[in-house]
Amino acid sequence: MDQPLADRAREAALRFQAELADERTPFVFDEWYVAAFDHEVTRTPLARRILGVPLMLLRRTDGGVMALEDRCAHRSMPLSLGTVDGDSIVCGYHGARFGCDGVCRSVPSQSIVPPGARVRAFAAEQLGPLVWIWMGATPPDRDPPHLPWISDTEGWRASRERLHLRASYVRLHENLLDLTHLSFLHAKTFGTPDYASAPYETKIDAEAGHFSLLRRVVPTRLPPVWARPTGLEGVDAARITSSTFHSPALHEVHARFHACAIPEDQQPSRAIRTAHIVTPETATSTHYFIHHGRNFGLEDGEITEFMHGQLLAAFQEDIDGLEAIERNLENYPPGAAHEISFRADGPSLAMRRWLKRRATLSP
Repeated sequence: MDQPLADRAREAALRFQAELADERTPFVFDEWYVAAFDHEVTRTPLARRILGVPLMLLRRTDGGVMALEDRCAHRSMPLSLGTVDGDSIVCGYHGARFGCDGVCRSVPSQSIVPPGARVRAFAAEQLGPLVWIWMGATPPDRDPPHLPWISDTEGWRASRERLHLRASYVRLHENLLDLTHLSFLHAKTFGTPDYASAPYETKIDAEAGHFSLLRRVVPTRLPPVWARPTGLEGVDAARITSSTFHSPALHEVHARFHACAIPEDQQPSRAIRTAHIVTPETATSTHYFIHHGRNFGLEDGEITEFMHGQLLAAFQEDIDGLEAIERNLENYPPGAAHEISFRADGPSLAMRRWLKRRATLSP
C-alpha cells in the first residue's frame, strides 16, 4: 500500500472510531450496576468506587443495603472509616452522624445541623446473590436486570468470583462479544483451534441495545474444562455457545454440549451459563463479577471446584490481554491509535456505538 493510500485508510479508521465508545466515553449513569456480592455487604462499612464515585455500602438492620457517597459533608473524611450505630454512620473525624438517606442528623459540637449537610444516597436492591445500585441522578425508572437461573439453586449449581481489571469496561464487553479470540488468547485453557472459524449468527437490535451471537462448533473435541465434567472426553461433540450483551452492566454466555453420535434430545442436558457482570470503577479499571452455573452434576462438589479453577485461569487470560492493550495504548496520544475491524466485530461495533449514544443521552 502506497503512503497516500495508507494515510487515507488511517484517517478513515480514526473517523470510524470516533463513533465508538472507548475509555474516553462518559459513563452511562442511568443504569443499574452490581456494587457487590451479597456476602460482601455486612455491618462493617465497605468502600467501593463505582463509575468514578467513591461509595460506602452497609447492611442495614432490616437486611437492606445502605449506599452513600463515601465522603463526609464536613471535610470529606471517608464515611467507610466511621462507626456504625444502628442505621447511622458516624464520621470518624468530627462525629457527624448520617442516616440512610445521606442527611446529617447531628453534629456533636453544635445543636443545629447546617443546611445542606448531606451526602448523596443511592438506590440499592439485592436480587439473589447480587447487590445492585442505581447510579443515575434521577430515581430508577426500571427494576434491576434479573436472570432467573442465578436464583434457581435447585436447578443450577454455581460458583462466584470478583476480579479486578485494569482496563476499560468497554473493552471487556467487546471481548465478550467476539469470542473468536478463544482459539488464541485461550489456547491453553478452554479454546480450541476450530472455534475461530466456526459458523455463527448475530442478532443486533440497536434500538433496544440488545446484541448477541450464536456459534456452533460441530464436531469438535471439547477442552478439559467441559469434556471432563460432561463425560464427553475423547468423543466428537457439539459446542453451541451464545453470547449476549444485556446492558452496560451485564453480559451473559450460554453453552450446551452433546455427543455427535447420538441425537441431542436423547442425551441428558449439559448446559452452562455465565453471568459476566461488568461494573466500571474508573475509565480504565473495572470490577469484574462472575457467576457461573451448570445444570448437571449438581451434587458433585469436585466438579464445581474443578470448573471454577479452570474458568478462573481462562478469565485471567482475558484480564492479562485487556490490561496489555490498555498499557499499550498509553504510549499513544488519546485517539491516535487507529484500529482496523474484522467481520466478526459486527456485534461489538454496534454495541460500542450504542454505548456512545447512551453516554450522550445519559443525565
